[in-house]
Amino acid sequence: MLRIGNASGFYGDRFDALREMLTDGPLDVLTGDYLAELTMLILGRDRLKDPDAGYAKTFLRQLEESLGLAHERGVRIVTNAGGLNPAGLAAAVRTLAGRVGVPVRVAHVEGDDLLARGGWGEGVLTANAYLGGAGITACLRAGADVVVTGRVTDAALVTGPAAAHFGWDAGDPDRPGDLDALAGAVVAGHVLECGTQATGGNYSFFTRHDVRRPGFPLAEIHADGSAVITKHDGTGGVVDLGTVTAQLLYETGGARYAGPDVTARLDTVRLEQEGPDRVRISGVRGEPPPPALKVGLNRLGGLRNEIVFVLTGLDIDAKARLVRGQVEDALAGRRPAEVRWELARTDRPDADTEETASALLRLVVRDSDPEVVGRAVSGAAVELALGSYPGFHVTAPPGKGVPYGVFEAAYVDASEVAHTAVLPDGRRVAVPAPSHAVPPAPGTTAREPVPVPAPAPLPPPPLPEPLPAGLPTRRVPLGLVVGARSGDKGGDANVGVWARSEDGWRWLAHALTTDRFRELIPESRELTVVRHLLPRLRAVNFVVEGLLGEGVAARARFDPQAKALGEWLRARHADIPEVLL
Repeated sequence: MLRIGNASGFYGDRFDALREMLTDGPLDVLTGDYLAELTMLILGRDRLKDPDAGYAKTFLRQLEESLGLAHERGVRIVTNAGGLNPAGLAAAVRTLAGRVGVPVRVAHVEGDDLLARGGWGEGVLTANAYLGGAGITACLRAGADVVVTGRVTDAALVTGPAAAHFGWDAGDPDRPGDLDALAGAVVAGHVLECGTQATGGNYSFFTRHDVRRPGFPLAEIHADGSAVITKHDGTGGVVDLGTVTAQLLYETGGARYAGPDVTARLDTVRLEQEGPDRVRISGVRGEPPPPALKVGLNRLGGLRNEIVFVLTGLDIDAKARLVRGQVEDALAGRRPAEVRWELARTDRPDADTEETASALLRLVVRDSDPEVVGRAVSGAAVELALGSYPGFHVTAPPGKGVPYGVFEAAYVDASEVAHTAVLPDGRRVAVPAPSHAVPPAPGTTAREPVPVPAPAPLPPPPLPEPLPAGLPTRRVPLGLVVGARSGDKGGDANVGVWARSEDGWRWLAHALTTDRFRELIPESRELTVVRHLLPRLRAVNFVVEGLLGEGVAARARFDPQAKALGEWLRARHADIPEVLL
């Protein structure tokens, strides 16, 4: 058995978690996930100011107080905190180790940075391929105590150590069972990657548990790829079928969860509550990975400005029409390329506080010209201060436009990416692409992105038997009987919805269709919505294409990462059979 814990789900996560994971219980490997689409843009802007920057500096500060603990306990550390500069972070870790007197062997993985390759279009700031875990495996097999990577898949932080420990080789066609084992590790890694989201954080049914300070998760991984998700004894939060199901649905799509190591079949996942705070994952089947690697592209999209007008008391709609018309008139001569208005009716009648008597009118503008989104917009708002609706004020003084980013995804032939493990002794080892990946499309050259991989679609799973017709119903919020978790992938959003009982699943699978989803989430009515059924998880997963525009960094939407989309869906009312309530 290999015990792998995680101490970070994003750049800015709980600072003390790394030390706590080392002191609260036994581990073999401790991972830290610091990268997200938005993080790569932030690091890219850092690198513009300082070519030696580009990595998560927080990790170094955490390591200063924890490197000795890890060494004493024999815990290896694997992290993607290297961001855009894994070699720079590895060198900084060596310097830190020398300063604190801890003899550790440091290795790193590189080759993901494809910016110099070119051909990505104008304004691209970062271009990084999502590598698999094989480079991490090579570093650990060479004796590394600390492995630093750049952009790898989040699950690679688990598949790499697991393959090193158990000797898995997904590239060996004579060992097909290793694909299943790796797929199991991918699923475990996906559960761990967002930290406390697996232990009660951001959980629909949070009121049923004490989640004020949830402990970070760990996985006990076995040689066949099965795993038990748990946490250190005595730490807060909870690990149960619901928390694990929620995280399995997070930022996923259909039954095939494709990655550079293996394609994991989410429709084969079996979950079992093995004991308090212990959920076993088993039965995961693996298929060969696609021939292409995803490349995350971040570019500066222009400048953005935002003004939020506060509308208080009576005549909210009329006040909004007045100030909107005044601002639109003022912008007529120099109108930004994009102007968005949104009125949030946060007010309520006969309110006993001024804040609860107020609504918010949000103006967002974008353009490439700093004057158009800066002084022109700020001036239009400020000059109305004494000549607009009664009670005029804004939530913050208008300012200059600020840069925003745009995320895009491209794909390149995996064999054309120089995945490289730089071992503790400085040797550079090329990491080959899996030999059994499906060949790239004919005519694809090394210099052009390849088409998005599209494996043959799986036959749709059969629907469960519906509940008996004619059952009495009550119109109540969906969230009384289902949980949900939502997230973002570039400009798309996903909403995973699961039932807590078999009868609940029988109702959910028939009641929450794509058409019904569009009715409940009006923003999705003009967009492509795809529903995926995952019967073994008693879940349906909706992918809403284009809901988030150009991605989180563009901040086109009130909730730019769709984090609360699932909770909005749960708050919508539906006619639900009383037997489920």
